[in-house]
Amino acid sequence: MSVSPLGQRLCALLDADRVVDDLRRYFGLGPASSAASFTGRRFEFLGGGGDRPECADRITAEDLVAVQTLSVTVPAPVALDILEGPLGVRLSWLLQAIPRNKDMAEAEVPDLAPGSPADRAWHLLRDQPDVGWVIAGKIMARKRPRLLPVYDRVVRCAVGRPPSFWLGLHAALREDGGALHHQLLELRQVAGLPDTVSALRVADVVVWMGHRAKDHDCPR
Repeated sequence: MSVSPLGQRLCALLDADRVVDDLRRYFGLGPASSAASFTGRRFEFLGGGGDRPECADRITAEDLVAVQTLSVTVPAPVALDILEGPLGVRLSWLLQAIPRNKDMAEAEVPDLAPGSPADRAWHLLRDQPDVGWVIAGKIMARKRPRLLPVYDRVVRCAVGRPPSFWLGLHAALREDGGALHHQLLELRQVAGLPDTVSALRVADVVVWMGHRAKDHDCPR
């Protein structure tokens, strides 16, 4: 079975010698860690996680703080609309239709395709004033960390611009019997990360740390 260009690029990045050390350093584990270095290590853990059952279908103030650990800030008027206004109601209705306990590798194309609840929620966020695709993607990744990836300028710089990153990554994770997905889970185990760090987040951190180390001019 042929491997897609995105799958080939991710496999190459995951095979780098520094990958396990990068994961441990980012998440503050072991002698190579620096507790103050990467606030993003708290992204999925803050407040118990954005996908815990009691708040999985609404965006909370904790979620808005969590995305700040990835160096973005939701504009105050949009944040208030999410927390107290009709925007939050619309997003909650869409979140109820997005699978919570499903890895991207286990998902079906309709879960991620244009017009799906996930896609509609992303577009709704993206189109808010001063939000855009990066912030929208990070909010969605906080709410569905197993299903939806972080995709920002660093990741785009590292892996390119497929017509749909979600669908391209979904295909790559399912190629060759899910080899890429299983490799991400193995890296998580070897690095000593908890199961609450999703395979998608392992991929994001590996790509970001590796690309950042090469001094590319594509800020987080």
